[in-house]
Amino acid sequence: MHFISELENTFQENSHAENGFAMAKYMKNKFTFFGIKTPERRSLFTAIWKKNKTEVTANARAIAVLLFEKKEREFHYCAIEILIKELKGKYQYEDIELIKKLITTHSWWDSVDTISKYILGQYLVEFPKSIHLIVTEFSNSENMWLNRSAILFQLGYKTKTNFDLLKKVCLQHQDSSEFFIQKAIGWSLREYAKTNPEAVKNFVAVATLKNLSKKEALKNLSNA
Repeated sequence: MHFISELENTFQENSHAENGFAMAKYMKNKFTFFGIKTPERRSLFTAIWKKNKTEVTANARAIAVLLFEKKEREFHYCAIEILIKELKGKYQYEDIELIKKLITTHSWWDSVDTISKYILGQYLVEFPKSIHLIVTEFSNSENMWLNRSAILFQLGYKTKTNFDLLKKVCLQHQDSSEFFIQKAIGWSLREYAKTNPEAVKNFVAVATLKNLSKKEALKNLSNA
């Protein structure tokens, strides 16, 4: 696809080896980076996207998959941003398989958290009858990143948060020794506390959460 080839050439031309080394180190050397910092990367990416708007819109899913198959992390960020914009309001039921693939491919907190909030979260807004089935599947999965996404997908829901569901998933994983799960529990509760602080305080008081989860949940609450 012309969009992908142009994007690849542009990123290569604007790569910064020293930045790339530092960015890879920050990500525990799990990924290769061109070394293009976010503002510049978005500027370059947006310009190419606009030039190839018709192609990207018509092939958003396929382009995202192809970008996610590449080794450089900047491509993965671009794939996620394309889907956030192009699929909102236009999700298809079967897109859950694409979402699952993205969460479990090149998995790390930076991609999974964005996908959970802006893609999985939006998908379930558009297919609310699938929430119970999908959250149950993800929460029961042996894949930790799917577990994390089941905890985090309501981050942007605010007053529309299903707190009973959030509590259920948090309780299911409250004994996990996995840092990313403990952190996700605390983060999701802290975010909902902006909407309903008393509910979160009461839940934390009776649940047997790990210390990290409890600390994160109550971080912004005074006299908790």
